[in-house]
Amino acid sequence: MTTEKVAFTGVRQTLLATLYGRALDSRADRPVLGDRMAEDAVRRIAFDFTRFRLTPGEAAVVAMRGRQLDEWTRAFLSDHPDAVVAHLGCGLDCRVFRVAPPAGVQWFDVDYPEVVELRRRLYPGRQGYRLIGCSVTDPAWLPDIPRDRPALVVAEGLTMYLSGPAMETLVHRVANHFDAGGEAAFDAVSPLAVRLQRLNRILRTSGATLTWGLGDPRRLEGWDPRLRLVAEVAAVELPWIDRLPFPYRLACRVMRLVPPLRRLGVLVRYRFSD
Repeated sequence: MTTEKVAFTGVRQTLLATLYGRALDSRADRPVLGDRMAEDAVRRIAFDFTRFRLTPGEAAVVAMRGRQLDEWTRAFLSDHPDAVVAHLGCGLDCRVFRVAPPAGVQWFDVDYPEVVELRRRLYPGRQGYRLIGCSVTDPAWLPDIPRDRPALVVAEGLTMYLSGPAMETLVHRVANHFDAGGEAAFDAVSPLAVRLQRLNRILRTSGATLTWGLGDPRRLEGWDPRLRLVAEVAAVELPWIDRLPFPYRLACRVMRLVPPLRRLGVLVRYRFSD
């Protein structure tokens, strides 16, 4: 088995923490996501993942976020089996393999060139699947993606590392590009979470910095009139809370009672028209 060396720092290193969280979840007696490809990738990467000191509860939280986005993705593709999917800031996520989209779907994973090259070495190809090595803030990734089919734009662990102006620009680009309309689904943190980021061990370990927080999800409707919020769920209210160790379940119950804490992390789903 070939061992892959990585030298990611900052934001790029956070994708290793997320991958490790999915791998730890796959080892659990009752996994939330059960991503065995993540476990295999961790074994093949020459990196000290234990430095993140992820607990089983933190791993389950990572898996819960991923599972919710997977379910929204499957729901969209069930209604649109001829869709295109743009997975932005894909990192080392195995979503395309977990979801196993229908044959008529064209799926594009977009991330930095060095991340894409690592993905090529770790994961197999599949029909209708293409990798694009490009920063999501660079519009160069858009022309490669068909614009005349229903589109799902999905992102996980991305938006909080963009600036406010960069996020707004990305929203406009997506809405302008896809003539047939579609949906966007992603996770976000609140402005309070940005202020409290020094308490986040993964951020301290990687040296990454949170830069954008979403207070009111309907704010994006003001950015572009083609967007409509269709679903939002607080991270502490995801349906797999019972898989968490008791201290985490208790913390979620307490956080649900305090509005600013309840909204530290959210997952949102928007519909956009042509």
